[in-house]
Amino acid sequence: MTLTYATLTIDLPYVSSKKGRRAVLNSIKERLSAMNCSVMDISGEYPKEAQIAISFLSPDEQSARQKIEKIETMLASRFPDIEVVIDYESL
Repeated sequence: MTLTYATLTIDLPYVSSKKGRRAVLNSIKERLSAMNCSVMDISGEYPKEAQIAISFLSPDEQSARQKIEKIETMLASRFPDIEVVIDYESL
């Protein structure tokens, strides 16, 4: 089994309030939860930036990379107007 944890750093240029950021993040968190990921919002106070921590188990490292690619594809297709950087590590 491989444990993978990742940090999504999200740039939200069109959001001007914490309420707007929360709406976007809740939508992202719901989609990630549907992909069997544990999700936690670790954002600071600035509304135009956000961070989400995720973790999941996979049978091997190749499956973990495939799931990260699937997450990147989902974010690019569902949220094309935001920029997301994913840093991850598998153990």
